[in-house]
Amino acid sequence: MPKRFRLTRRLPIAMTEDGYRRLKSFAHEAGLDEGEALSFLFENFDSVTNHDNLTHRLRLFNAELESRKK
Repeated sequence: MPKRFRLTRRLPIAMTEDGYRRLKSFAHEAGLDEGEALSFLFENFDSVTNHDNLTHRLRLFNAELESRKK
């Protein structure tokens, strides 16, 4: 029997405009709402990310984070 899909957590989150636009686009393409899309991405995180690319992109993001906050 499949697990019941319940959204049990509500998180106040802050996202960049680019990140939110990409989330909305992904959710629309997948036929999901934003919360369902985030749940899918995080439940399947290891299989939808490439570890080497993730590490590289995270390093770049962190390097420019302070300047983006200003």
